[in-house]
Formats: sequence, structure tokens, C-alpha cells
Amino acid sequence: MKEVTRLFKAFSDETRLRILHLLLKRGLCICELMEVLQLPQSNVSRHMAYLKNAGLVDDRREAVWVYYSLTEPKNKVHACQLECLAKCFDDYEGLKRDEARLVEFKQKGTCASPRASGEVVGKS
Repeated sequence: MKEVTRLFKAFSDETRLRILHLLLKRGLCICELMEVLQLPQSNVSRHMAYLKNAGLVDDRREAVWVYYSLTEPKNKVHACQLECLAKCFDDYEGLKRDEARLVEFKQKGTCASPRASGEVVGKS
């Protein structure tokens, strides 16, 4: 039951919901999350640590960059929460702005990571 409680606590924060919504589309570099959320690295890292401890995200390092992606659901509650986030939150303007900001950021190509510039680095 503690695992389920941890999941609900992770979903109870607006910033973490925004992060999870972005990660539903694909894995992201910390710099992409910082730009979209318009938060400093320390804040984003704190939220990512919370999500990782809750079992919702994995991280992977490539050189100096850290990429985050969603974990496979570990139980029915985890799967249902992600499904709800994917299907029930599309009408929220803030989430639409986040997606638009990510697209704009990717078009500028301002992230310093090799992956953001189109270079293939290791396994995806």
C-alpha cells in the first residue's frame, strides 16, 4: 500500500504532473525540462528525484547529460494514473503551452546535448 500512496503523492504536485505529461510523449533531457518548465536546474532535479523515488521515471546519463523517461507501470494503479494523465488532461491550457514551448525549444536547437542536435549517441 505504501507504493500506491507514494504514486498518489507524486501525482499531487502541479510541476510533477507537467513533467509526467511531457514524458508521456518521449524521454527528455534535463535542459529541455528546465526550458519548458522555466525552472532552475535545482528545482527540476528535485522533482525528478521525487518521481524517480516514486518509481515513475528512470534516468540515463550520456556524457554530462541526464535523460529521463517514464518507467513501465509496475501495477494497475500506476498504469491507470498514466492512462488518466494521457487521456484526461488534454484540455488544460498549461499543458498545451508546455508542449508548444518544447516544440519551439527543439526548433531553436539550443540544448547543448548531442541528442538535441540530432547526433546519435549510444542506444536510445
